[in-house]
Parts: sequence; C-alpha cells; structure tokens
Amino acid sequence: MIPSNAEAVSVHNLEKRFGVFVAVNKITFSVKRGEIFGLLGPNGSGKSTTIRMLCGILNPTSGEGQVAGYDIFREPEEIKKSIGYMSQKFSLYEDLSPYENIRFYLGVYSVPQREWKKRVEWILDMTRLQEVQNRRTRELPQGWRQRLALGCALLHKPDILFLDEPTSGVDPITRRHFWDFIRQLAGEGITVFVTTHYMDEARNCERIVMINEGMIVAAGSPSEIIAVACPDRPDADLNEAFITLMTRSNH
Repeated sequence: MIPSNAEAVSVHNLEKRFGVFVAVNKITFSVKRGEIFGLLGPNGSGKSTTIRMLCGILNPTSGEGQVAGYDIFREPEEIKKSIGYMSQKFSLYEDLSPYENIRFYLGVYSVPQREWKKRVEWILDMTRLQEVQNRRTRELPQGWRQRLALGCALLHKPDILFLDEPTSGVDPITRRHFWDFIRQLAGEGITVFVTTHYMDEARNCERIVMINEGMIVAAGSPSEIIAVACPDRPDADLNEAFITLMTRSNH
C-alpha cells in the first residue's frame, strides 16, 4: 500500500531510446495518490512507451522513476504486482466467457483461492456482466468487453490503475459510463493514470501532462492548460488548447 502522503508515480529525466530514435525524451512529472491523471498526445507522441515503462513492461534507457514506491529500473516485478494495467489492445481471451476470464486472472494475480468467490461476484456486479457471464467474450459488444478488461485489471485490488486509451472504439454513452466508474474508483483512493486522445475525456482528469515527439509541452489542470495555451480566448476549450500546443511544438 502506498503511504497516504506519498506520490503514486514519480519520474525524473525519464528517457527511452530505440537505437537512434528517442521515443521519450527526458520527461519529469509526478502523480498524487488518489488522483485521476491524464497523459495526452497525438499518435506516436510517446504515451504508450511511457506507460509501458511505468508498468514494468519496457526497460527505460535512462533517468529515474518510482511507481507505488518501487524503482522502475530495479523492481519491475514488484510494480506489476501493485498495479492494474489495461492495455490499448484488448488483452483477454475471447474464446473464454467473462466468468472464465475472471477466474484465469485471479490465478495470474495470485489472489488467494479463499477470496475467489467473493472477487468473482464483486467484479461481475461492478461491471454489470452477471447476465452474460457464461457467454463467449467474443460475442459481447465492445463496451462490455472493455468493462470486463477493466474488471480483470482490478481483481487484485491494486493501488494504481493504468489505462492506455481505455475507451478507444466505444460509443459516447459507453464512454460516459466508463468515466463514471473511473471517478468512483478514484473516490475510493485508487490512483488512475490514463492516456487518451479524447479531449472531452481529458476534462475528467485533475491534472494533465501533454507530450509531443517524446517531450512534455504542457502540464497542469485542464483549465490551467487552456489559459496558458489560449490566453486571449476565454471561450477556448481543451481541444483548441491541444491543437495550439501541438502545432506550436512542431515548429
């Protein structure tokens, strides 16, 4: 468990190179415990590379970083046990039912067997999938499969939840329900770190870091970023701020 006054995520000069290509260029930021934090940027900006380093999936090239109190260079396996991760690509088994997927991931996360029945009921109730728990996952609508993926990421009750473009490809109503759920989780003390390119979604984040070509171009609350990016436009929204900042950083 993260101490109540500690930062859930902290990185300093974090860098990732693939040969001569710099995917993430010495970025520095932190995320508070219980915060909904957004990492925004266009495709290819370094969002997924950053989140994969923080989740212990990808080794950083240089810099410093801690997630849930563990060092991202030396303790990636400890990080994996302390976080939930929902990847951009649907990662569950489509030939299994929701119930079977949940049972499988309970084993993956080493949840004690005495807890299994209670956790299965909790996730099925929370994701509202009780009535389809025995259908094949591939037969479910995209939004329902996203709910299942999120539920499986929460099975071991992690301190931090990493969501990499979690609502990509789902309809606006499903997205709204998804974010209601995320706010509920944050209210219960879970830190939520999300990447998205939907600016209406980003307004749900308490703080945001925007990156482009691997570098941070803005940081702050949505309203602070809008005020800095569009100082002469009191009616500007986050989408306009995003376009302004990305255009500016490309020149």
